[in-house]
Amino acid sequence: MNMTALKLRLLAVAICATVAAAHGAMAKDARGPVTNLPLPRFVSMKTSEANIRRGPSLTHRIDWVFKRRGMPLEVTAEYGHWRRVRDHDNAGGWVHYTLISGVRMALVQQDLLTVHSRPDKAAPVTAAFELGVVARLGECTIDWCEISAGGYSGWTPKTTIWGVYPEEIRE
Repeated sequence: MNMTALKLRLLAVAICATVAAAHGAMAKDARGPVTNLPLPRFVSMKTSEANIRRGPSLTHRIDWVFKRRGMPLEVTAEYGHWRRVRDHDNAGGWVHYTLISGVRMALVQQDLLTVHSRPDKAAPVTAAFELGVVARLGECTIDWCEISAGGYSGWTPKTTIWGVYPEEIRE
């Protein structure tokens, strides 16, 4: 390979790397075109039942019916009054915005999850939650989150719940 071809190939690699890095930064800081809120973001079900449709209108087929008030959902897109959401199993579709809430909830992903009085494994255990419990999400550090349900609360490692991003910090 001659020197000019090598320089062109290196330039092409550099351009591709720059475009990929820029795309990653844009995706991380993406905002919804309707709400200007971050995408993706977590929300919860406001109602005890919500039709999840194939597309963003009442004329689209219903693919799922979510039946759990408070269930955390991840919003991945917006179109008018519609939000594309997914649950912890990656099932989802489009839901009307009036059926979701900005209240943050978390889904317990471990059976008999023990929660502690402070974000420390050595701290006293305050409760144990069953697999599938939907809990209100409170404060989160880089590794721990405070959750509450059924009159009980405590701190748990982020890896044991669904409904919060690994790098997310909440005060």
